[in-house]
Amino acid sequence: MSGSLEGVIRVRMSTADGHYAGGLVDGARIVQLFGDAVTELLIRHDGDEGLSRVMNAEFLAPVRSGDFLEIRAKVVAVGKSSRTIECTAHKIIELVDPNDSAANVLPEPLLVAKLTDVAVVPLDKQRNVK
Repeated sequence: MSGSLEGVIRVRMSTADGHYAGGLVDGARIVQLFGDAVTELLIRHDGDEGLSRVMNAEFLAPVRSGDFLEIRAKVVAVGKSSRTIECTAHKIIELVDPNDSAANVLPEPLLVAKLTDVAVVPLDKQRNVK
């Protein structure tokens, strides 16, 4: 299978995701979403969830409760058992004010986080699902 497999997840950050003052979302929640995207790609690529070995994340802009994120993941390299996956999280909608229901669709998605993941799928687990 080629190294260009991609996946997309869109999700709204709920009030339960707000961990800090002002409804600020913990970076660990974004990493969890990246993990979900990586897992889906590994299942599509190999027929197995695999296991992330190395994750390197950068957080670039705040995310708050009520924001909508688009998580993108792409397989960029395939080894014998390793897969390198690049992930991005873009804010696509944000609340005008955390105390109101008005929201804005951003004219351009805002990159809020990115992550590189090296995952391993053991040879005996690879089913090469196409």
